[in-house]
Amino acid sequence: MPRNTEIRPHVVTLLCDTDFKDRPDTNTWTHRDGQPFTKEEQETALSATRAEFEEFHAQHKRYMEYLHDKDAAPDALHLFLAPFMEQLTTKTLGNAVELMTKDDRTELDRLLTSIDEPGRPFTPYAL
Repeated sequence: MPRNTEIRPHVVTLLCDTDFKDRPDTNTWTHRDGQPFTKEEQETALSATRAEFEEFHAQHKRYMEYLHDKDAAPDALHLFLAPFMEQLTTKTLGNAVELMTKDDRTELDRLLTSIDEPGRPFTPYAL
């Protein structure tokens, strides 16, 4: 593995689209969609530096955290709203919002966006 600390964005992008299982028929890795790497792509992936693998790992970790937060958002919203709803006779979101501080409303907006936003695919962040 080369020691260069310069990160090449095209290498990180390729790593982000890699299924690291070896294909015996092509002796290469594959893209996440199952397409085998070309010889050039395999050479590029194998030329990745430690810094590029670390960048890929950091981006993948952030993506996994995003997926976890997205999956947990409905339960988090329920837990967030529970104390407000307990105070209300007529339990509606509008009535709960009237009890919230500005910071509470910001958190409510974040949770609602997490629930409503379609899941994004794993793609590399800009370097």
